[in-house]
Amino acid sequence: MIAALFAAALAVSASCDLERPSGKPGCTRATVDALPMNSLQVLGTHNSYKMAIAPKEMEQLRKANAKAAIELDYSHIRLTDQLNTGARQLELDYVYDPDGGRYSTPLFRKVVPDTTPYDLTPMARPGMKVLHVPDIDYRSVCPLFVDCLKEIRAWSQAHPDHVPVLIIMNLKQDQIKVPGAVKLLAFDAKAMDAVDAEIRSVFKPNELITPDKVQGKHKTLRDAVLAGAWPKLKAARGKFMFAIDEGPDVVAVYRGARKSLEGRVCFINSPSEDSPAAAYLTLNEPAELQGRIQNDVRAGYIVRTRADADTYEARRGEYERQKQAFASGAQYVSSDYMQPDPRFGLYEAHLPGGGLARLNPVRTAK
Repeated sequence: MIAALFAAALAVSASCDLERPSGKPGCTRATVDALPMNSLQVLGTHNSYKMAIAPKEMEQLRKANAKAAIELDYSHIRLTDQLNTGARQLELDYVYDPDGGRYSTPLFRKVVPDTTPYDLTPMARPGMKVLHVPDIDYRSVCPLFVDCLKEIRAWSQAHPDHVPVLIIMNLKQDQIKVPGAVKLLAFDAKAMDAVDAEIRSVFKPNELITPDKVQGKHKTLRDAVLAGAWPKLKAARGKFMFAIDEGPDVVAVYRGARKSLEGRVCFINSPSEDSPAAAYLTLNEPAELQGRIQNDVRAGYIVRTRADADTYEARRGEYERQKQAFASGAQYVSSDYMQPDPRFGLYEAHLPGGGLARLNPVRTAK
């Protein structure tokens, strides 16, 4: 089966846009749709929900922690606009708030009154709240997780032929070490069930790529992945794959006593390639982990890495990390700069060769 998948990939032109095939030889819809979804490579965004910290609040942060201020000095446009620009991976981080109101009065907003408009009324509603750092970096293009998902689904309904979009999620529960900061709730088994429930409240089953659908009749999810069981692009178009991007202790709570991820909506950042639940890995250092990423991609896993981090590349106009990220073969490469930040210069990230989705350079190697 693996040999057949590579043969199918080799039949597709390396310059072909997998989302919008040209119809020319080597780039027809039929040849592209025969590829498994892990044969693509796309660009996405890191902390896709993040708005800029208000000016006076940023000034206070610089005084308290200059390094953190530098690393948090970025923002994104609306999710719909990111998707329209070409993002095919998004990141939504959230806190657990089953009763609502826990995050309605951010500490920084009380300590440093700022007139920069921001509507906090959605925070009173029950459900996951999408934000980066509670009390400090709390402004989001969509404060409620469910509302973010509704916006994403609406875009998808208007663009049903899009390649599969990966949505990765950090579960915020580490207490902020700032006096007066709100107490974060732990993501226990009940909270993990709530994550799945909120996703299922928005997306229909046939709009999701889940661990069960990939595993099929294989003994474990890992067995399925190594056997090449990812859906073909034809079946994966218009669909979404969710992954919890956390360390071993957190994903163990989500997995529970399951052999793999039976019944779950989300994939997990696997603690190792040997785990029965291994299918997806977050490997964010494309230079340091180049060999591992390439080996994992060749084996059949789906990998996400980063083209830039902490505003470093944008401030220096440095492209080496971005080049390493795309060369690694990671299917999903995220950036904070699908458009340049004029304060820093012209740095931006684009898929090599243009287009929205390209043939994976590692999966197609002879």
